[in-house]
Amino acid sequence: MVMKPTQFDGAVPVDGYGPGFFRVGGTVFHGAVLVTQGGGRDWGGLDDHATLLTLAGRVDVLFLGMGPQIAHAPSALVDALQEVGIAVETMASPTAARTYNVTLSEGRRVACALLPV
Repeated sequence: MVMKPTQFDGAVPVDGYGPGFFRVGGTVFHGAVLVTQGGGRDWGGLDDHATLLTLAGRVDVLFLGMGPQIAHAPSALVDALQEVGIAVETMASPTAARTYNVTLSEGRRVACALLPV
């Protein structure tokens, strides 16, 4: 069986992560990060609704990584995102990063917001 590299068609995946950091498209971010097909940027965490709301109309699903383990997202954040048409899937950050990469490679309109592990 021949393994083929994943194709992202110019979109930027999460390359890796570790204690307190994420690597997105070769750039290292310390702390929370928001990743879209265009790349990563610092994110203010669960209280930073405004940054996530800028994704309205560009993203259908946001994978919300809650750190090393799955946890419930604040309902106010989920409600605000759903009001602008963004579905929220909450999971542990490593799982959110992997799920983002897979769905991104399928050409879907996704983003992930990740809290550090």
